[in-house]
Amino acid sequence: MTFSRPAPTPAASLRRDAGAPIALARLGRVGYLDAWELQKALVAARQAERGTDALLLLEHPPVYTLGKRADRSHVLFDPDELAARGIEVIDVDRGGDVTYHGPGQLVGYPVLALAGVRGVVDYVRALEEVLLQALAALGVTAQRVAGYTGVWVGGEKIAAIGVRVASGGVTSHGFALNVAPELSDFTGIVPCGITDRGVCSLASLGMDVDPMTVIDTVAAAFGEVFAATLVDTPRDRLLPADDAAQPPAPHPKAS
Repeated sequence: MTFSRPAPTPAASLRRDAGAPIALARLGRVGYLDAWELQKALVAARQAERGTDALLLLEHPPVYTLGKRADRSHVLFDPDELAARGIEVIDVDRGGDVTYHGPGQLVGYPVLALAGVRGVVDYVRALEEVLLQALAALGVTAQRVAGYTGVWVGGEKIAAIGVRVASGGVTSHGFALNVAPELSDFTGIVPCGITDRGVCSLASLGMDVDPMTVIDTVAAAFGEVFAATLVDTPRDRLLPADDAAQPPAPHPKAS
């Protein structure tokens, strides 16, 4: 499916190749480290001015990820509980604290070449706008909360955002929309280091949905906000041929 490009928006100017199509990859359920390796390969290609911007939409098996400034005490489950629930713990190179990914959550990883690194805050706000528009299309009234990143319904977070911008202004990591995840897994962390607010999901709001039923809505909102045509692209076509032939870079060991 191709999502046609709408009229230009302020966020459109954030991309170095404003107006160029964005490859949309629907990857299903992918291990966290596998998806991270793919992002790193796509980032390297964009840094070399090869390939195209991309949006990866997927689910993960249960995992807690800790950003560069994360407080490890914000992982509350002990090793036995983590093992019983099948939750990995992985240190990552994005900003932010600890967050959860798992089945029933739609995760989006945009790999975009930004026009300049000074646009990082505007880029995060654009991702929030994508999620706000997608939720509105699903009939959910959500909002930003002053002083926090992400998207909220009342006092509860429904979508988290954590990004990295590498040299050359190329983005990785992204957003996570709680569609129908196991909310009890969030009790094993202090989500994003925020102690006084909870989390919610579309399912907890009474909607009978799963990530695959909202993926088109999120993709359409992404194209709308970034004024870009999104073109469905298989995973094996995301990288330029020469880059795809290279072995993946080693990744840190999960704990």
